[in-house]
Amino acid sequence: MPIRLKDLVEFDGMRSNDLLGYGLVVGLNGTGDGLRNSPFTEEMMANILERLGVNITGEQFRPRNVAAVLVTAKLPPFARAGSSIDVTVSAIGDADSLLGGTLVMTPLNAADGEIYAVAQGTIIAGGISARGEAASVTQGVPTAGTIPSGATVEREVDFDFSTLGTLRLALRNPDFTTAARIENAVNQDFGRAVALMQDAGTVSLDIVATGEASAAHALARLENILVEPEIRARVVVDQRSGTIVMGEDVRVSRVAVSQGNLTLRIEEAPLAVQPNPFTPGDTVVVPRSEASITQEPGRLAETGGGVSLSEVVAGLNALGVAPLDMIDILKSIKAAGALQAEFLVR
Repeated sequence: MPIRLKDLVEFDGMRSNDLLGYGLVVGLNGTGDGLRNSPFTEEMMANILERLGVNITGEQFRPRNVAAVLVTAKLPPFARAGSSIDVTVSAIGDADSLLGGTLVMTPLNAADGEIYAVAQGTIIAGGISARGEAASVTQGVPTAGTIPSGATVEREVDFDFSTLGTLRLALRNPDFTTAARIENAVNQDFGRAVALMQDAGTVSLDIVATGEASAAHALARLENILVEPEIRARVVVDQRSGTIVMGEDVRVSRVAVSQGNLTLRIEEAPLAVQPNPFTPGDTVVVPRSEASITQEPGRLAETGGGVSLSEVVAGLNALGVAPLDMIDILKSIKAAGALQAEFLVR
């Protein structure tokens, strides 16, 4: 199925940048940090109050409605000063919940140490927590939350897009066939040789040769070109959940499969022995165990050469094979060299 080029590649230079900040959340309903266990929270709160002209030196200041947090965000490409971005807030102390808290103005730094945004606002927590005298219940993760449009961009990333003469297209899933199809589709759309495949993951674009008014106009036309990607034959299994995901190009060579279950059962039936009436003695419990081993007869199934994996799985389902057993069978088929696909176990 043809896919838009913007969904297949990343444009060189147009990338987001990670931002990180250390801040304080206030307004919690007694679910903040225990300041004896998180002294850094108390120090930060004292510094904020002192900057506001409140001197608390020597005072016993131990509230339970503040929490220290790490604030993370992504600065998208072409973000301009004054625009808003989303932020994620995560507790780093022993706070029970950030629900209903407000993040105090927090600068966000990039890898170069410069401040690129400032975050502040009310936190939307992703869970709930309730506690009683002898029991507590927690749903979700109440110690982490988000602030939609909670940060304002203060500094822009220096990137002059209009001066680009060439631009590289980086494939999200590198493949020589897909890269060649992208080159052909772009050249056919522009009617001239403006794209050149460099390797399996890169296609270069000559922006000047496109004849467009600017690089932005060239990309606006380029990103909507339809290309049918080539998908690698791959099988991905998750042993924890028993999930199996496979591509349509997966093939299985001629192979025979036999599978049987071995069940070990141990039953305990202790017997209580009592003394005769009016005789001295104590009741004695005599252990009694019964062990048995049951093995279901294995069933042998054969596949023809070149069949698809979906047909093999359908056949195993007809034999009543459980998902976890099916994963073991697929691993054995791969070890036998009959599974013609990349096999990934997570």
